[in-house]
Amino acid sequence: MNKNGIIAAVLVGLIAAAGSPLATPARAADCPSGEFCVWTDAGFRGQRANWSGDDHWWESWISDKDSSWANHGISGPGIKDHVQVFSSGELGGHVTICLGPGQEVNANAAANDDGDSHTWTMGC
Repeated sequence: MNKNGIIAAVLVGLIAAAGSPLATPARAADCPSGEFCVWTDAGFRGQRANWSGDDHWWESWISDKDSSWANHGISGPGIKDHVQVFSSGELGGHVTICLGPGQEVNANAAANDDGDSHTWTMGC
């Protein structure tokens, strides 16, 4: 191996050891653009529900069964681009989790299995 080949091999090894910033995440959320998505299992697995607007009463199959979340909403001036999840229907109870634009949460012990409704807001 020539000098350039050795340098290249060393650099590849260093990048692999340090964790490449170009590496893709193990599992990115499969959530349509413009939607807020919730999965029944951590790691964006299980059944998925998704909405482009508010929902004050989640369906029984997802209510209190939410384990991962993704906000793929649209951002811009004056657009409600954050999502607050509530522990009761009609936006009652406490906020279990709030996601900013583009935020994905593959697990959160405090919010797990506690969501019943959500609304789009201007901030968390």
